[in-house]
Amino acid sequence: MASFNLPQPEGTVPAPGTVDFGDLGEVTPLSRAFGGDRGTPLDRYYIESFLQRHAGDVRGRVAEIGDNVYTQRFGRERVNHSDIIDSPESANPHATIRIDLQNEEAIDAFCFDCMIVTQTLHMIYDVRAALAAIHRALAPGGVVLATVPGITSIDSHDGPEKWFWAMTQTAARRLFEERFGPAGVEVEQFGNVLAATAFLQGLAFEEIDRASLDVVDPLYPVITGIRATKS
Repeated sequence: MASFNLPQPEGTVPAPGTVDFGDLGEVTPLSRAFGGDRGTPLDRYYIESFLQRHAGDVRGRVAEIGDNVYTQRFGRERVNHSDIIDSPESANPHATIRIDLQNEEAIDAFCFDCMIVTQTLHMIYDVRAALAAIHRALAPGGVVLATVPGITSIDSHDGPEKWFWAMTQTAARRLFEERFGPAGVEVEQFGNVLAATAFLQGLAFEEIDRASLDVVDPLYPVITGIRATKS
């Protein structure tokens, strides 16, 4: 049986019945805003680390979902045109393209050199249709940089009605490979049991040791990042 090079417990593990839950011993979390009311949401550290690693892909004509904060931050002078995609019913005044990503024909083909799709696909019921639309919209050689949640709470603002999926690394890889082909897909996982516990409780990034956050345990995925290239 594969061990996946899993991190091992350090020191003595408390015996059953002796664990001290301390501030985490309540049935309500410390924050229901992903830690945003305490500092930087912990998942953003992983999302932004992933985007920074692939910042060179953010170039040319770039589309981002909801806003263009990451386009500007990671693309800078490499971006010559920035689009913001949102849903047709959205009141977002900055949206330049209003479409339902589940409708492949709603988006023009071969438009974008890069698409940034962070924390979006889990709120789309027909994920395969959305990936078909993304693939259609990319120019040949274009890249989509996407992230999806794994172990997570549900957004208290939107509620469970708008939240459909959490995704493992294996599921993300297979879904993207169906559309982009195995050679065009790279998948990275972020998180461990400490990060997952802290994120569920709503602790902020600033409250957790960064070196501990950088340890990857494949059995406790918090964020999965996907880089897919259109051949």
